Order: sequence, then C-alpha cells, then structure tokens
Amino acid sequence: MSGYATQMDAAKRGIITSEMKKTAEKERRTPEEIRAYVASGEVVIPANKIHTCLDPNGIGSMLRTKINVNIGVSRDCRDYDVEMKKVQSAVDLGAEAIMDLSSHGNTQPFRRKLCRECPAMVGTVPVYDAVIHYQRDLGTLTAKDFIDVVRLHAEDGVDFVTLHCGINRKTIEEIKAGKRKMNIVSRGGSLVFAWMSMTGNENPFYEYFDEILDICREYDVTVSLGDACRPGCLADATDSCQIGELLRLGELVERARAKDVQVMVEGPGHVPMDQIAANMKIEQTICKGAPFYVLGPLVTDIAPGYDHITAAIGGAIAAMSGAAFLCYVTPAEHLALPDVEDVREGIIASRIAAHAADIAKGVPGARERDDRMAEARRKLDWDAQWKEALDPGTAQKIRASRAPEEEGTCSMCGKFCAVRSMNKALAGEMIDIL
Repeated sequence: MSGYATQMDAAKRGIITSEMKKTAEKERRTPEEIRAYVASGEVVIPANKIHTCLDPNGIGSMLRTKINVNIGVSRDCRDYDVEMKKVQSAVDLGAEAIMDLSSHGNTQPFRRKLCRECPAMVGTVPVYDAVIHYQRDLGTLTAKDFIDVVRLHAEDGVDFVTLHCGINRKTIEEIKAGKRKMNIVSRGGSLVFAWMSMTGNENPFYEYFDEILDICREYDVTVSLGDACRPGCLADATDSCQIGELLRLGELVERARAKDVQVMVEGPGHVPMDQIAANMKIEQTICKGAPFYVLGPLVTDIAPGYDHITAAIGGAIAAMSGAAFLCYVTPAEHLALPDVEDVREGIIASRIAAHAADIAKGVPGARERDDRMAEARRKLDWDAQWKEALDPGTAQKIRASRAPEEEGTCSMCGKFCAVRSMNKALAGEMIDIL
C-alpha cells in the first residue's frame, strides 16, 4: 500500500485504492462515491495489508447489508476441522466476514490459516485470546499483555478487531448498583470488567487507546468498538448503562478517525421491536455515522432453539433503519457451540434479513433477483427458480421429496395451481382440473 497508511488515509488524500474500486463495482457505485464515504468514515473496508487473499467489501448503511459468521473452538468442542467446514459453508453461502472466537488451545495457527486462505474478512476479539495465549489467569495479565495480543492479531493478518473500550471504572459502580437483570452478557466485556475489578486498574483498551490505534494504523486493521454493555434481555434494552457506553464510543470514533484508522461500532443485543429503529438513529447521531454492527438484535427472550428467527426479525428492522453489518445468530444461541448445520441455518436467516432490508432501503440492484424469481414462478420454470433461490439445495430437496403428479405444479395445489390456471386462461386454453 505504497503512498498511504490505511484505506481512510488514502481516501482523505483523494486516492482510490483497488479495494475501493472492487467495492464500487459490487455496490453499483462509482469509485469516487466509495472514496468519499471511506474518507468521512461512513464506510469502512476492513483489509489488513497482510490478508492478500481477501475479497474486499465495504460496510456502510448505504451499501448492501453485510453478514458476519462467528466460529471458533471451545474447551468442550475443539475440532478445528469442523470449524473449517463452518468457514467453507459460510463462504459458499455468501457471508462477507468470519470472526474467530476461539477460546481454547493454540489459536494462532488457525487464525493464520484463515488469513492465508479465507477470502472473507477475518475478525477476532483479542481479549479472549489473551488468557489462552499467555496461559495465565486473567488477574495476572498486564495492560501491556492485552496490547501485545492486539499487535499479534494484526501481524497475523486480521482485518478487524473487537475491542471493549467503552466501559470504565464508572461502569463497575453502575453494574454493582444492580439496576440490570442480566448485568454484562458480553464475553469480552465481562473479562474486561473482571480484570478491572480484580486489579483496580482502568480498562487498558480505553487507557491505551492511542497506542492501539498506532498498531491498527500500521496494518490497516479496522477497530470494531465492542458493546460490553449491550442488553442481554429485553428489560435491559436502551438503559443508561448501554447509552452511557455508546457516548464514550462516540468519542473514540472521532479519535480513531483523527489517526486515519477505520472504525465501526457494535450494537445491541436484545431489543424490543419498537425500540430498534430508535437505537439505530441514536448510534448514527452519537457516533457520527460510523457503520453499525448489530448482534441480532433479538426481539424476544423466550425462543431458545429458534433464536436465528428472533435475530432475523430484529436484524431486518435494524438494517432497514441504518445498521450496516449483521452478526448472524444460530439455533444454538444461548445453548451450545453451533455445529455445521446450525451455522448454515443461521447464515440463511441473516441473509434473508439483510436482503429484505436492502430492498426496503432501495440499495441499487437489491430487488432484481426477486423480480427474476417472480418471472420464473409465473412461467413455472423450476430451474430458473433454483438459480435465484438463496438456498437452492433445500428448495430442491423439499420439492423432490413430495413430487407432484402434474408436471410443472407442486404437490400443494396440483391442477388447482393458480399460476397454471391463469397462464391457461390468458392463453385462451381449456383449464382442466379433474
């Protein structure tokens, strides 16, 4: 990246990078439009200089809504081969980003493999990795230890890192006051909270934010400001703890942009449907239009086993209202590490939500596929329908398992098919039912 430090630095200088050109082509925008959005911080293109196999994508509310897929091993599920199957499934199904949230073992070889081979954006949460990288208890780690892990991930090629910078000593007092039902449900946020509680020190990701920005600028790593205080249940949605953290994140957005470091902001959690749009507008105002990366939001607390559906409902509303990036949720949410099938179902649900929102937002070209599907259905052209389907394999499997007697129809209506009847009627043909 000769001549500029980061995508934002290039954009501010009037330089259109190859990543901007590719993003513009995908988004049906001009390269100059994308450059201007990156310069203002309304669009980020996470693209670590070391991640050379990356197929770049832009993240911004005016662009196609992007999907992130979380993978990674845990102490109870340690098979990296299974995780690579999840990665391949995610790439095949069109997810734009993979986050490695591994919390056990030697994570670096897998992380490096992702950055060597995966064309999707790769993200991580360095605070997870700190304990297992050093193999020491949380309370013995120093601020330098945490910052060194951020550098390690940048050196490995990670495109974006989630950093829980927005909680501080004041947050400890708020949580201890007991006003929340679910306290902190962010895994990274809880680790930072615990470290501050045990050591009596300030949050190192906040205290040494400028040093972290220098690392991110060196490798062009996008900072994803984690929402440690995201609501973990409907009762905690849009409370003072969540909004107080968002105010601090808004300040950090400006500090990152001043150093030409790309930055996005992570958002809620569990939110009632009627509060989602307001949450999106609040973030856009406080964080000066920084792309919003939402974790759901889940619109009810009582659907374990079906939370990919509750998240898709919330995700569609959020993206329609300004969110740019949806973190998928699987049927295993709140229950277990997702398996390959859980991942597939979570991706499809999120892609439906993202696509529906893009149509509502009027994203260029978003509805073309739907219009082609309508044409194929009118003609009862099943092969054409498979080409437009988000998940053609599942659609074909369902149809084949209950094949109709009448060719061209389905086993729901047979010769009572409304499309068949209308096609024949308009062609002046006899409509045979019996």
